[in-house]
Amino acid sequence: METVTTSIRTDAQLKREADRLFAKLGMNFSTAVNTFLRQAVREQGLPFRPTLDVPNAETLAAMREADRIAADPDARGYSTVDELFSDLEG
Repeated sequence: METVTTSIRTDAQLKREADRLFAKLGMNFSTAVNTFLRQAVREQGLPFRPTLDVPNAETLAAMREADRIAADPDARGYSTVDELFSDLEG
């Protein structure tokens, strides 16, 4: 198989973060790029991207809020959806 060297320009911090991510996924930068290219060609479009199961900032904030509510003895609880909607209406 003939190979060629490809050069791309990217932000240094982004490259460091990508290298750390790819290492966690068991590959180096070159393998990750080749995986992306092969999948793109196979699908004839942008491929899915493997990710670590890490929640984003919005999800983390919602999880912290849920923990606070769950720990609050004064938080209102509902036994049924009807009870919730009744309280919301009024």
